[in-house]
Amino acid sequence: MSDQPILKVERLTQIYPTAAGPITVLDDVSFALGAGESLAIVGPSGSGKTTLLGLCAGLDRAHHGEVMIAGEGLGGLDEDARAKVRNEQVGFVFQNFQLIPTLTALENVLVPLELRGVSGRENEAKALLARVGLGARTGHYPIQLSGGEQQRVALARAFINAPKILFCDEPTGNLDGATSHAMVELIFELNREKGTTLVLVTHDLELAKLCGRVLRLRDGRVVE
Repeated sequence: MSDQPILKVERLTQIYPTAAGPITVLDDVSFALGAGESLAIVGPSGSGKTTLLGLCAGLDRAHHGEVMIAGEGLGGLDEDARAKVRNEQVGFVFQNFQLIPTLTALENVLVPLELRGVSGRENEAKALLARVGLGARTGHYPIQLSGGEQQRVALARAFINAPKILFCDEPTGNLDGATSHAMVELIFELNREKGTTLVLVTHDLELAKLCGRVLRLRDGRVVE
């Protein structure tokens, strides 16, 4: 394992202007994660969890502080450069799946590769879909898949680039109990097999306990 953290967050602060004055959503948050580590971010609604996840993933720019992914600082990068880091280093699993409805399961998994101009890896995408139990559904469109199946397509898509870090935002929030359990097992199996660093936002404390570390937020500050 490299001494360099895969994710390093230093004194991250996010302030949003409102009609009533500025609101501090995150206040001086710092932590670091190495290769293969797992972190759950927990806290009440409005505590800053999803904002922190978005900043860590380079989806937004911090007001103060710095985020580094695999040694590269995101703060000084423009949107195109941040998008390149996301595409090369990061995988995402969102609560609402974010599949493209006009593409099949296989085509959805291949999207990150196409964004990089990479072709000829259909067999790898099919193998990932088989790994998540959808080997027979590669030609199906999202509307033809259940919520759990769509989430598994999203998981296969997240891993097609062999990301150094996977961000999950309430990955089981829209799933029933049995499907949720299966999804959690898949996420942690792939985390172990691929050595991917895992960061997940969750309200599920049982899920949080499966992670190596837990970061608890309240009113934008780390309280535990």
